[in-house]
Amino acid sequence: MPPGALSPPPAEKRVMTADEFWDFVHLEENEDRDFELIRGEVVEMSRPNRKHGLICTRISRLLDQWAGSVQKGYVASNDSGVILEYDPDTVTGPDVAYYTDAESIEEVPEKWGEVAPVLAVEVLSPNDRPGHVNAKIDSYLESGSQLVWIVDPEQKSVVIHRPGRKPETLSENEVLDGGLILQGFYCPVSDLFSIRKS
Repeated sequence: MPPGALSPPPAEKRVMTADEFWDFVHLEENEDRDFELIRGEVVEMSRPNRKHGLICTRISRLLDQWAGSVQKGYVASNDSGVILEYDPDTVTGPDVAYYTDAESIEEVPEKWGEVAPVLAVEVLSPNDRPGHVNAKIDSYLESGSQLVWIVDPEQKSVVIHRPGRKPETLSENEVLDGGLILQGFYCPVSDLFSIRKS
């Protein structure tokens, strides 16, 4: 570039809609990759480890048992997508989520859900960036989630986030309860991080 010449403007990042993102993640070359759409921008996620999967399964089972006992709502896991923002679109998948937007399997969305979960659970991985996690918490709460649990396997703790309230941290010797939102749900925090003995 000659001296004094102006640099070309940076290329604009392509903004993707939720519908375009659906098509993108279902391309054959992406079938073994994990993505989120953050304000129109595709972000590739790393595949979680086995400990992460074990804890997600434990939380899913406990919540599903509770949902069955109160005969209300359903639990989804496996990062099933939900649209949290539009224009630009954000599509993320909680590790575990509790919803009350359907009463039968036929009413559960075929593609991305458009109603925020009542409860969103994120199980931290070693490579999770605090800024990204905090942005997800804000997105859940601003979109209508009433509870967000951040489960930390290394600290063996759960941080509870609610709209308009300060976060509350529970250690492994305390009890996680659903409060007024998930009435009757109780679980020792330590149970989330244990393997059943035979």
